[in-house]
Amino acid sequence: MAKWGEGDPRWIVEERPDATNVNNWHWTEKNASQWSKDKIEELLHGLEISDNIGSCIITEIEKMEGEASANNRKAKLIFFFEWNLHLKWTGKVSGTTKGIEGTIIIPNLSDENNADELDINVTTSSTGPDADALKQMMRTVGAKLIKEQLAKYIKSLKEDFTQGMILPKKDAEVNNGEPIKIVKDPGVKVPSSVSTPDMKQLQIGVKVEMKSYTCKQNFKCPPVELYNVLTQPELMRAFTCAPAQVNSSVGGRFSLFDGNITGEFVELVPNKKIVQKWRFKTWPEGHHSMVTTELHDEGDSTELSLNQTGIPSIEYDKTLEGWQRYYWEAIKRTFGFGAFLL
Repeated sequence: MAKWGEGDPRWIVEERPDATNVNNWHWTEKNASQWSKDKIEELLHGLEISDNIGSCIITEIEKMEGEASANNRKAKLIFFFEWNLHLKWTGKVSGTTKGIEGTIIIPNLSDENNADELDINVTTSSTGPDADALKQMMRTVGAKLIKEQLAKYIKSLKEDFTQGMILPKKDAEVNNGEPIKIVKDPGVKVPSSVSTPDMKQLQIGVKVEMKSYTCKQNFKCPPVELYNVLTQPELMRAFTCAPAQVNSSVGGRFSLFDGNITGEFVELVPNKKIVQKWRFKTWPEGHHSMVTTELHDEGDSTELSLNQTGIPSIEYDKTLEGWQRYYWEAIKRTFGFGAFLL
């Protein structure tokens, strides 16, 4: 049992009026797949596209394969979605009565792409000048309008669907502008040394127990590709889907996930080994763990061995969840893997 004043501040329930998910600390996930299907159907089905060439309408969403979810971790929302859409359309060239039919395939509606980066592939079921004219119109005017509609889906997913996922903290304002009033149990006293959910507030001189984390992962890629993903800023930003600053040289610093993880490169052996000083933002000021990553060529894959030492024990669960939920999942989306925890 922890000594008085040494309890994990994440569990101080006074920070939430209903004592639920204190400080939004725990990972919560909300399935957005069905909501997304309904929203995309609403935005695209029946969409009319026209200009001086002619007019078209999307008559059916023939296929909508994929999934979507919204996740909350420490009051930060993270979105995962990936959709493959097949649409049917019909139209006529101005001044004609002959109907032209075709399809639209959108293979890459995902959290890795902005709406203006989507591929809009248009085909027709017939040939001739009228079919070519409408196909060209759909590739330009139609594609622009479809991207605008899917941008609305992404915006709505991030703003409307997530309402209520981040729970209000102590003194947070509610709808009428009045702060939530917290009624404290007079029999419970909270030590001032842990009044905020941040390890930085631990009393100076308190000995913090350390733990280690060891893991092996296997990724379907050669070592050079995995090494580049772990050291190159543009690839790091792509696979984490978050801001990243990386100076991949010995002594160079890095900052990942909006500054929540920072550190410094201690040793770099291209395609084989990476040693880093590594810390979470909430750790005691100046404290770093050591992370050693080794890459082993397995022929048709690469085995990644990771060892992290110096993790503050009260942050161990958070650190473990970070590797599993954020880091490995991000690389999984890039390469695919089979993993086991040592």
